[in-house]
Amino acid sequence: MASYETVTVEHHGSVALVSFNRPDSLNAFSAALRRDILQAVRDVNADDNVRVAVLTGSGRAFSAGADLAEVAGDDFDVERQLNNEYKPALMAITDAPKPWISAVNGAAAGVGSSFAMVCDLTVMADNAFIYQAFAAISLIPDGGATWHLARTLGRKRAYELIVGGEKLAAARCQELGLCNRVVPAESLLAETLQWAQELAGKAPLSLRYTKQALNFAMEHEVAETISREAALQKLCIDSEDAKEGVAAFMAKRPPVWQGK
Repeated sequence: MASYETVTVEHHGSVALVSFNRPDSLNAFSAALRRDILQAVRDVNADDNVRVAVLTGSGRAFSAGADLAEVAGDDFDVERQLNNEYKPALMAITDAPKPWISAVNGAAAGVGSSFAMVCDLTVMADNAFIYQAFAAISLIPDGGATWHLARTLGRKRAYELIVGGEKLAAARCQELGLCNRVVPAESLLAETLQWAQELAGKAPLSLRYTKQALNFAMEHEVAETISREAALQKLCIDSEDAKEGVAAFMAKRPPVWQGK
């Protein structure tokens, strides 16, 4: 595994814990962090020993968003940066062959909230919050935030949240479907890692292709979705793991998954 300047990767059995590691700046995205998180996500995705990944922030925040110190200057090209430096990492999580869980501590603001929301599952500390800070500085949400908010909250609630600049507390995020669980701040990582370990014991192909099916369903009609499910189901049922699952069930023993 590569070494990174602004990201740490720890292994807990078959779970990888990936942490933004610029705590003095509340994990604001510098050029180095954008570079490192993309490489870290790609490395974790390619590691067959990792079945579930957890994404979190070191220190007091998940991420405060973009590092505004980098925005100054006439040569700053935000469109290029979003497309070339943020989008690849966000899409690497979206298209990952394994589940990613965001463990949100403190603030998940701006594009930091996009990284929290792009993960397949989200656990928030009870003192954490999601914040769309853009309207306060005459900007719009980016990193896919409008996509996630509109599909989770509906268009009207999403627009109100964005233009109103409300800091959505963890409990409210859970009510609205923006996170799965809210836990005490002091046990955020322990409880998230425990959940990740439980998921890591599930059939890897089921985790992978269920994620693919849901991603497809978000963008297609029901008829197309049924056909896509059928194709993915064929991949599953023809696998060694499906045979192992049936054998383990008949023998009343735990299955031994291979992910193939």
